[in-house]
Amino acid sequence: MNNESFSIAIDKKSVAEMPIVNFDGPITVIERAEDVAEALDYLRAHDIVGFDTETKPNFRKGVTNRVSLIQLSTADRSFLFRINKMGFTPELREFMECDGLVKVGLSLKDDFHMLHMVGDFTPKGFVELQEMVKHYHITDASLQKIYAILFGQRISKGQRLTNWEAPTLSPAQMVYASTDAWACLNIYRHLMSGKFIPADSPYIVHPEEEEENTPA
Repeated sequence: MNNESFSIAIDKKSVAEMPIVNFDGPITVIERAEDVAEALDYLRAHDIVGFDTETKPNFRKGVTNRVSLIQLSTADRSFLFRINKMGFTPELREFMECDGLVKVGLSLKDDFHMLHMVGDFTPKGFVELQEMVKHYHITDASLQKIYAILFGQRISKGQRLTNWEAPTLSPAQMVYASTDAWACLNIYRHLMSGKFIPADSPYIVHPEEEEENTPA
């Protein structure tokens, strides 16, 4: 990677024109505390997993709901832990504090802040993609835009504001939640592979172009 001064960013219109990508592997929903350990044992057999959370939206000012769901994904299998039903179990806390496994997420500070409302833990072994992509000249911070830049595909956000505390998650919710965690893993692996060459990106924005687009 060279040190030439440029940034990489993509506009909403370009993202909207891209084909949608979804996680298409098996999805396991965990709703009982007694099922957590087996799922985490499977995940620990991998070196890297994708991580994300979902929270039921609240449209009343000043009111915040607690985290409803923790998503953990390998390249081909997803696990959805419904902590609104079973709580933040000791096994999940231990997993969050394990530094022998890389857990990749985006906007982790926000996730941790929300999770600390349901349980105390010290996160270890996490990689923040928003910081990682800066080393590749990418200035966009959203998962959707980063994924679009790297893969030319669009992650749909249509389920983001749905009820994550519904009695049963819909198939669309399950795929959406799994896709976000899986996408984090894909981004990390792609960048670490060395296949992404920033100078070859079609979304380069040079300093003079940024100045032209800056309001006077």
